[in-house]
Amino acid sequence: MRGVLRAAVLASTAAVALSGCAGGGGTTDVLSDGGWPARYSDSRNSSTATAGGLDDISPAWARPLGGQVGSPAGVAANGQIAVTASTEAGCNLFSFQIGNGRKRWCTRLAPGATTVTPVSDGNANIYVGEDGGMFSFNDHGQRRWRIPVSGTPRSAQFASDGKLVVVTHFGQVNIINPQTGQLVAPLFDLVPIPAVDDGQNVPRPASDHGLAACFGGSPDCPVATNPAVDLATDRIFVTLWRPGADRASLVAMRYTSGDNASVVEEWSTDDLPGGAVTSPVLSADGTVVYVHDGDGTLWALDSATGTARWNQRLDHAPATGPAVTADGLLLIAADGAGGSLLALRDTGDGAETVWERTDVTAHGVPAVTADGLGYSVIDGGDGPAALVFDTSDGHSIDEETLTEATGFPIGTAVGPDGEFVTTTHDGDIVVLR
Repeated sequence: MRGVLRAAVLASTAAVALSGCAGGGGTTDVLSDGGWPARYSDSRNSSTATAGGLDDISPAWARPLGGQVGSPAGVAANGQIAVTASTEAGCNLFSFQIGNGRKRWCTRLAPGATTVTPVSDGNANIYVGEDGGMFSFNDHGQRRWRIPVSGTPRSAQFASDGKLVVVTHFGQVNIINPQTGQLVAPLFDLVPIPAVDDGQNVPRPASDHGLAACFGGSPDCPVATNPAVDLATDRIFVTLWRPGADRASLVAMRYTSGDNASVVEEWSTDDLPGGAVTSPVLSADGTVVYVHDGDGTLWALDSATGTARWNQRLDHAPATGPAVTADGLLLIAADGAGGSLLALRDTGDGAETVWERTDVTAHGVPAVTADGLGYSVIDGGDGPAALVFDTSDGHSIDEETLTEATGFPIGTAVGPDGEFVTTTHDGDIVVLR
């Protein structure tokens, strides 16, 4: 039996090594196997799923987590839901079976883990950060590795060679072998670390310093949002509040794999009014990066240069970026700020309104299924409700009151069989099918 297991491990390792040869311009997409494996589903932060949707949903199960939720749940291709919660005792990282809501495993990490979404690979291995470290667990909850980092990681991404991309809220960029937990490139610090000229024994802040500021963004949390990765070029996009700046910039870096692997900064855009305030989102072809500024404007920037292509003034300032479909449809929700549920289309030199729903108050970026359905949580007549709508024209297809959920909706995801998965700030996780 030991020989059989060893052979299987060697075969798996060889497969990973072969897929890694694509780095620095390959197209391997670790997050493409199904489910909703990252905070915004994929490397582009597009909030689009590979599964088809359901036009007739009903509540399947709901569970309280025992603490507030600060980041949406992730769903692996096998249906395992991973979510964190700010509990006073016991576990704060949980894994549930999507079919019946049964808790598969749980563990307790440092409090910083509750600010991020656990990310899953195709084998349902989980990657999640805590104050000062990045963890990986297998699908049974067994620890695979932990690597120390400076700061608290935001939700992770993957490069085209299958390596893990981890950016902490201090701006430290780590490229990690997901099998071993070892660094494969030198650390890259977006915020310069203290040098000799700064004096001797200059203390570095604790790894949880400034985490509370990440919900609004400030110099205490230089990287407050989720990175996006273009798999065709291995550009990594983040928002960054540089020391002494009065707003956050949008920054593009380039990861190059191989024997002399490295991460370098390519460009930075720091003149967006109010700064870049949402996670960057890439178009399907990777040529455009979208971000909202603090003044309520959506920007479309050239991903290679950072040059503005167009901007669109909105009647509100969303807290999350748009959902971006393969054909250039941008879906924007007002996060309950009094704005509408809006669909725009990128025409290349501007944005045209496709439809607008002023009769609903939607929360968070909508989740879009492979067959063009949109999932969102709205304010219903009897409390929060799950809405299924047609993304082509915005009309409602189904609506179900979330009777077992309380609190502000945190995020919506799509399960591997089209399940509607949502979490609330009060600590409820709800699945409809």
